[in-house]
Amino acid sequence: MDMFTLSRVKKSYAGRIVLDVESLSIAEGEILALVGPSGAGKSTLLRILNFLETPDQGEIVYRGTPFSEKVFPLEMRREVTTVFQRPALLTNSVEKNVTIGLRLRGETDGRKRIHSILERLGLAKLAHAPAYSLSGGEMQRVALARAIVLNPRVLLLDEPTANLDPYNIGLIEQVAVELNREHGITVVLVTHNIFQAKRIAHRSGLMLSGKIVEIAPTQNFFNHPQDERTLAFVRGEMVY
Repeated sequence: MDMFTLSRVKKSYAGRIVLDVESLSIAEGEILALVGPSGAGKSTLLRILNFLETPDQGEIVYRGTPFSEKVFPLEMRREVTTVFQRPALLTNSVEKNVTIGLRLRGETDGRKRIHSILERLGLAKLAHAPAYSLSGGEMQRVALARAIVLNPRVLLLDEPTANLDPYNIGLIEQVAVELNREHGITVVLVTHNIFQAKRIAHRSGLMLSGKIVEIAPTQNFFNHPQDERTLAFVRGEMVY
């Protein structure tokens, strides 16, 4: 089953087309990595997948239901959550930051789940620490904890480990992979780091100028690319 199916989706800002996806299917339970240079449309695509943006043209189908900004069920919107590159945390404690999503949804019985997630992400000892006292890697782990405590069906990761140290990169990648294996959470990862895509993604795709150039099983994508632009990109050449 496909979680998402996109057909002829376009998005423009100030008259400039930033996203032009002819077709894209994202399977339930897969980890899909999208790579490409800055300005390729990757983050815009994530915002559309999270229903934060509405395409100017085309159709998005989520779990068999066409997306309509006016009538799309709130319950379905809540199944998709995003971790952004720069987490916006409250000035409160780590625990309260992780709890905020549950409170907004009226859930009051999540304490056990919160503590389990904090432990999993190495944040248990920082539960009562104010967010402003955290390192960049710790903040990003709090943002991830805040997302996964909501039990999403789809986790969108927008450069979640950019500029982080190897320990934080490894921990965030590990948790994403474990959530996918244990709970079947669909993960869409936007990254500049092709090695990260190689490590954790089932499929990988290259985006350039708002278009998907090529998408394939990760091993084939990196070892046997079909498009010359993909071949150049995985070789480390400048492709725009």
